[in-house]
Amino acid sequence: MRILLSLIVAGVLTATTAPALAEANVKCELKFTMSGWSIFYKEMKGTGTIHCSNGQSMAVKIKSTGGGLTAGKSSIDNGHGEFSGVASINELLGSYASAEAHAGAVKSSQAQVVTKGEVSLALSGTGRGWDLGVAFGNFVISRR
Repeated sequence: MRILLSLIVAGVLTATTAPALAEANVKCELKFTMSGWSIFYKEMKGTGTIHCSNGQSMAVKIKSTGGGLTAGKSSIDNGHGEFSGVASINELLGSYASAEAHAGAVKSSQAQVVTKGEVSLALSGTGRGWDLGVAFGNFVISRR
């Protein structure tokens, strides 16, 4: 009887958690452009589009703010981001914690990882301008 009950419980748990696990493996990417400035306080704004492996997509606004020892003016023209697996595109909206070191003159490239709970976003991009410094702050993604 215990074995039969254990098999039934295991079957129910598998049936209810398997779809949730499968849904949590949706892969999403962000394509974006941003520009901004920094003099001790850093602010960059931009727009982008998120595309997911389940066919969902969303136009987004992006804002990055923070402070530290930083100065410059720059833009990112070909930004790309990869999110960790999620169950829904809506999990990607919100504020991510960020820390970065940056340096560039004329043409530059940037790479950064930001996190929000269990969701992480690896960012990279190329652009132009000049900047130098270390900043801590947030990276916010909202609907456009």
